[in-house]
Amino acid sequence: MVVEDQSLESGGSVRVVKGESHFRNVVWGPVRWIKMLARELHWSFVFGVVSLYGINQGLGGSLGRVATEYYMKDVQKVQPSESQALTAITKIPWIIKPLWGILTDVLPIYGFHRRPYFVLAGVLGVVSMLFISVLGNLHLYLALMWMTISSAAMAIADVTIDACTAYNSIKHPSLASDMQSLCSLSSSIGALLGFFMSGILVHLVGSKGVFGLLTLPFALASVVGMVFSESRVPGFSYKQVNQKFIDAGRAMWRTMKCSDVWRPSLYMFISLALSLNIHEGLFYWFTDSKDGPLFAQETVGFILSIGSVGSILGATLYQLVLKDHPFRGICLWTQLLFALAGMLDLILVLRLNLKFGLPDYLFIVVDEVVSQMIGRLKWMPLLVLTSKLCPHGIEGTFFALLMSIDNAGFMTSSWLGGVLLHVLKVTRTEFGNLWLAVLIRNVMRVSPLFVLFLVPKGDQNTFKLPGEIMGEDSDEEKEEARSLELASLVHSSDRS
Repeated sequence: MVVEDQSLESGGSVRVVKGESHFRNVVWGPVRWIKMLARELHWSFVFGVVSLYGINQGLGGSLGRVATEYYMKDVQKVQPSESQALTAITKIPWIIKPLWGILTDVLPIYGFHRRPYFVLAGVLGVVSMLFISVLGNLHLYLALMWMTISSAAMAIADVTIDACTAYNSIKHPSLASDMQSLCSLSSSIGALLGFFMSGILVHLVGSKGVFGLLTLPFALASVVGMVFSESRVPGFSYKQVNQKFIDAGRAMWRTMKCSDVWRPSLYMFISLALSLNIHEGLFYWFTDSKDGPLFAQETVGFILSIGSVGSILGATLYQLVLKDHPFRGICLWTQLLFALAGMLDLILVLRLNLKFGLPDYLFIVVDEVVSQMIGRLKWMPLLVLTSKLCPHGIEGTFFALLMSIDNAGFMTSSWLGGVLLHVLKVTRTEFGNLWLAVLIRNVMRVSPLFVLFLVPKGDQNTFKLPGEIMGEDSDEEKEEARSLELASLVHSSDRS
């Protein structure tokens, strides 16, 4: 701590404690930021973001990922390429997110558009996790079915909170980057804690025991539904549902035809699909190969948790430095860095790190931190762009559509990666061609740059779709859109 005496004109002095002031800013700065968001957007929205992104998806998702990997490898005993393809199937509920989005936008339950879907998601998640954890000798395809149901539960909760985030991003464009930063930081911190505990929990209670513990994050989704602040839709006629589905479909089609929408959407799909996912091959090599590191369960969880620090650093760096930069410039540099970061995996698989005197444990920690940080930097501007492409009245539906395109890209990446592992004959015991799979993946990561022209050049804070696309044509449409949204936002508008 640095203490200085500064002389005053009157001859006196005042002691300035620089270190204490800086420490106070570091500690209370994030608290003031969260309080500001809670004041502007209502505390229940912030609670929902932290609970669903941080605990349900971050903590629960990381625990579920490690548990699933060990469950497929040790309980079901499948090959890496097969595990890659099967786990990709569990992501199908995320591809049909527009269905969940349409339901939350046009089909209220007991007069509410958001709250019942949080509760439903929690119930589905709890039931599916209980079945996997309790039933013994569960057939592979039955286990896959329950995993897919739990994935659907998480997708329903996600699309519901996404709808609120998209609406708030449009109503408060100056806070759009702050909201995405809150979402990403919550997810990253939750993932950090989840990965840190995952290896220890898998070692203590097994992968099936971890599935049992995952009932708690899903139960929290139901709690969010109980406390979420939302206005009730009076006198809703369910006879209008079919027409509202048709109207939502027309609005989605009208928006997708806009070049400012389909061009960046196409880029997001291409950039994700061509970044081949060969994670299962690397995971089997980390844990089973005699020529590999042979990491224990606790070590795997700890390494992944340290990698989450990189994700937090990426989200923080974006919030502090990059959130005001143009979309296209950020996408260019992050995609290049993403390809270069993949070369660290190649160095590890070829064991070049040992020739340089770098132990596996240290090198893979650095690899994971760098990869996660760049991956987060690559993803953040795309999330902000996605939130700004949603028209009024169907925020949940259209944000879900755009995110389903991204999830289709992720699933395509996993399937193509599984095919690559199969073609190169990477199995549970044979990893001779794994280095070639890593090299091909890294080269493919550069290919999206050839379609970078699809990304708008606009600034992240000022970019906005045309008024006719945003659904601002008439006062009647605006009123209908407002009637579907949160009571807290309506009250906030009234106060202003």
